[in-house]
Order: sequence, then C-alpha cells, then structure tokens
Amino acid sequence: MGEDLKEELIVRKLNPNNDRRALIRRLKKIEGQIKGIQNMVEEERYCIDILNQISAVKSAMSSVGNIILSNHISGCVSDAIENNEADKDKMIKELIDMLNKYSR
Repeated sequence: MGEDLKEELIVRKLNPNNDRRALIRRLKKIEGQIKGIQNMVEEERYCIDILNQISAVKSAMSSVGNIILSNHISGCVSDAIENNEADKDKMIKELIDMLNKYSR
C-alpha cells in the first residue's frame, strides 16, 4: 500500500531541459501562422498557397513536439529508470503509447 501512495504523489511537469521561453516563442509563431491561414481562407486565397502554409504549420508543430519528446526521454524517462522511481513502468508505457500516436 505504501508503494501505491508513493506513486500517486509523484507530480510530473514539463522537463526543465526544455527551454520554456523558446517553446512559447515557437508556439506563438505557429499561432500567428494559423491565424494567417484562417485569413487566407476568409479571403478565398488559392488552395495551393493555403496548403503550403498548412504544411509549414504541421512541420513547425512537429519540431516543437520533437523537442519536448526528446527532452522527455532524455530527462523524465531516463531519470525515472536511473532512480528506480515507482512510476517508471508507467512512464515507459506512456512513452510507447505516445510514440505509437506520434508516428501516425
């Protein structure tokens, strides 16, 4: 029972290896790109131009995701395994599930 309680008390947050400001900057840029796409649709711009912008946003989101994923693996997951933390098996399963989702 004590082991279960210990697992519940572990609170996970964004890995400190992530440069939070840089990630927020990137996300705000992506937000601006999405607003630009919305304007393009409202203005009935050429489909290929809109699709090019959508492709750029997808690529930018993928880059942000890759940064966070990389830092999660090298930080959170690695630390949990090295320190034999109570939730390490859960974290490994979460990682596998996320990789399956991410690769679709």
